[in-house]
Amino acid sequence: MARRKHPGPGTPPPKDTPSQGYRDPQDKGRFHNPFAALAAQREAVPGAKPQVRAEDFPLTPPTEGPALAVLRLEQRGGQEVTLVEGLELAPDGLRTWLEALQRGLGCYGEVAGPTLVLKGDHRRTAPDLLLRRGVKRVRQG
Repeated sequence: MARRKHPGPGTPPPKDTPSQGYRDPQDKGRFHNPFAALAAQREAVPGAKPQVRAEDFPLTPPTEGPALAVLRLEQRGGQEVTLVEGLELAPDGLRTWLEALQRGLGCYGEVAGPTLVLKGDHRRTAPDLLLRRGVKRVRQG
């Protein structure tokens, strides 16, 4: 009786012997994927990658828009937040500006009265987006 030589670690088993531990990479449909149901909802979740859309930030800014926006950096709860003040927009307008800035900067934020609060330090990237959105002048301070 001849002994069979062990193929070694990391090599697939011979085709004639079934194995439970080896999975063929070409066979995609056999195993349960618990995240397959969430794939359809992926677009609704804001990502960390910025998405500068032409409808949110046109290359030629509109003629009407806020005259001044002031950017400030604050520490809240041990984390940095960027405040955008002085836009003087209606609450609905502030909400649409916040959603556009969230997409453009890849961050979370909220409307706190007349101020937009963006999570993180966006003093370098936010002025360009604000100017493209129609703000005449952006000041940091």
